[in-house]
Amino acid sequence: MERDILSVISRESSGFSKGQRLIAKYILENYDKAAFMTAGKLGKTVGVSESTVVRFAAELGYDGYPGMRKSLQEMIRNRLTSVQRIEVSRSLIDERDILRSVLNADMDKLQSTLECVNTDAFDRAVNAISGARHVYILGMRSSSPLASFMGYYLNLLQENVHTVYETSTSEVYEQILRIRQGDVFVGISYPRYSARTLKAMKFASGSGATVVGITDGETSPFVGIADINLFAKSDMVSFLDSLVAPLSLINALIVSIGLRSNDTLPEIFKSLESIWSEHEVYETLDD
Repeated sequence: MERDILSVISRESSGFSKGQRLIAKYILENYDKAAFMTAGKLGKTVGVSESTVVRFAAELGYDGYPGMRKSLQEMIRNRLTSVQRIEVSRSLIDERDILRSVLNADMDKLQSTLECVNTDAFDRAVNAISGARHVYILGMRSSSPLASFMGYYLNLLQENVHTVYETSTSEVYEQILRIRQGDVFVGISYPRYSARTLKAMKFASGSGATVVGITDGETSPFVGIADINLFAKSDMVSFLDSLVAPLSLINALIVSIGLRSNDTLPEIFKSLESIWSEHEVYETLDD
């Protein structure tokens, strides 16, 4: 199936029925909204039956309407501006119960991630990071907290972990200047994908490092650049990104890496507890 569904619709439009032409016209002009509509809602919006919408998807070569809608979503995920995301979210979120809507959506992303996770890729990522000479972690914009979280805990578990901080472009390259074979570069990005993260991944790969990508799926530009890709589902909630599933994936990576050092892990945290206590890092609560 051709990736650009809009080109497919335009090319096939001459053979459409009257109802199908109405659907095609609406999708071509409002693809950002159509991508998140049910078949019934799309049909009601353009004035045709739900069955006509389903037949339209089949006419384009999809197994059903969900397949066509998924193709639309994948195509536009990196195209939507913040303003468009706000507009689309109004049709996805029950504004009378935003809390429940957002929590349910996050649970769906966790379940979707669990169903599609590649355990072989996960194990290879754990092995690569555990055995790396140096580990460099980069996440920019909304992915920056994910990189900081991963870097904080990995730094407790093993030496030579570097969180690459988002500053100017030249300073990012200065931070990974000495990366080479035997090192691991972890890049994290979600739609709208960071161009600077992609360029840094290419630099790391060209320098001989193993590149691990944490992103949302096969349509991500990470595919073809990273040696190992780990997919965790993310979606838009209004103007912000849902990063619950990616954070859970990173948690699993950290736990797996920690358990690989079973003998030293208790000693590491025993030392840390002593340091934290001596320097009063945490507030002591009286019983």
